[in-house]
Amino acid sequence: MNNLKHRLSNLAGKTSREMMPAIKKSIMATVTVAALSFGAGNAALAADSDLTTMYHVYVNNKFVGTVTDKAQVEQLVEDKLTSVKEEYAGLDVELGLDVSFIPEQVFSSAANVNTSEVLDVLKDELTVQAEGSALVIDGKPVAYVKDQEAAKEVLRALMLEYVTEEELAEVESRKETPNLPVPEVKENETRILDVRFTQEVSQAEEKVDPVKVLTVEEAVQLLKKGTLEEQKYQVKEGDVLGNIANSHNLKLAELLSLNEGLTEDVVLKPGQELNVTVLKPFVEVVVDRQVYEQKEVPFEREVKEDSSMFKGDTKTMQEGQVGMKGVTSSLTEQNGRMIKKEVIKETVLKEPVKEIIVKGTKVVPSRGDGTFVWPTNGGYVSSRQGYRWSRMHKGIDIARPSNYTIKAADNGKVIYAGNKGDGYGNKIIIDHQNGYRTMYAHLASISVSVGQSVSRGSSIGIMGRTGNSTGIHLHFEVYLNGALVNPSTVLGN
Repeated sequence: MNNLKHRLSNLAGKTSREMMPAIKKSIMATVTVAALSFGAGNAALAADSDLTTMYHVYVNNKFVGTVTDKAQVEQLVEDKLTSVKEEYAGLDVELGLDVSFIPEQVFSSAANVNTSEVLDVLKDELTVQAEGSALVIDGKPVAYVKDQEAAKEVLRALMLEYVTEEELAEVESRKETPNLPVPEVKENETRILDVRFTQEVSQAEEKVDPVKVLTVEEAVQLLKKGTLEEQKYQVKEGDVLGNIANSHNLKLAELLSLNEGLTEDVVLKPGQELNVTVLKPFVEVVVDRQVYEQKEVPFEREVKEDSSMFKGDTKTMQEGQVGMKGVTSSLTEQNGRMIKKEVIKETVLKEPVKEIIVKGTKVVPSRGDGTFVWPTNGGYVSSRQGYRWSRMHKGIDIARPSNYTIKAADNGKVIYAGNKGDGYGNKIIIDHQNGYRTMYAHLASISVSVGQSVSRGSSIGIMGRTGNSTGIHLHFEVYLNGALVNPSTVLGN
């Protein structure tokens, strides 16, 4: 009998298929031994006459041990399933391996069992699986969700990151009736043409560890970023953004985009945390759109020369007007970034009108001929040259003209234009290049600059009352070779 027990213990590790012949042989040996022992004495028979059933336990057809109470094994399995179902509520879970029993009847004294060892092995090896739907990109599973509906929801949610519900519905409707023509877009209208993924995405039903099953939101983030965990970097003393970006294989622009509110000129503080996650999306969303815009068409400018006008003078012969055109373009975006734009059609809505400018070419003479014109448009001499209030009044005052334009009395070059604070206010001095100089004082404004050549009768400023002035008028002085001249003698009355 001891030899029989030894043979049964040697069966550990064998498969159920290998086990069956051995069990049968052992049973036959047991019966033979019992028959031979019967005549040896009633005492020996009485000792081994009680039969018991033991169960050889197999996990995935591999022998793990023997128990007398298979209910203990079944309870362990049931407890494991119950625990997992509570932890992963909503998932369809099942045992991840096959537990089977082969019963054998033996004499009680021959029962060689190891129940505690079997239960310990099962605790370690028992696994559960969940029915799941794999999102497969280019033939490789990258994420698992609970079922096909959840997988479809993930793909839909990913598309809705870049298009609206209405746009997605429009694309889906158009795919159902692909032969219907797409109407042209109207003014200020954008129409979606297609939305798709950069790689082929499919679904496959698989049994998977429930730990790997993601929610819809988690799966969307995983597909977008390539990871569910963001990597953080803690700023150290002396760190600069460029070095941090380089050490994490990021461009500076990428580092800034990963950290909202971070700018190139920010002062980093030791201990500050930065997101340095390198985003490598598993798949990106491509959107094709068609857009219609009205755009301005700039007008051309033509310049014509006129020898009768002084150089530097211009006038507009024809005002320019911008035109308008309707432009239909196709746009392609990838994860919200414009990657392509093509003009499909242009329609002229309004022709532009050319601007025509006339430019003078006549050279302004900088030398006067000594013939002076009245420096204002009309008016009268309100104060003549001579002593006044015990002081010499060096020029004449002209008041009440028909308008306030001040004119150059003769051809010449401006040698001063400004305000010295000497009582004259805003003044202009013109050198007529023939010994004469004229001065125009108390101006409200000056329209010429130093070095500019002016022609006889051209506008140089506006009459005013700046400086020491009792009213609006022009103070006009004339010099010849540095000596003061009475303006009345060169202007006439």
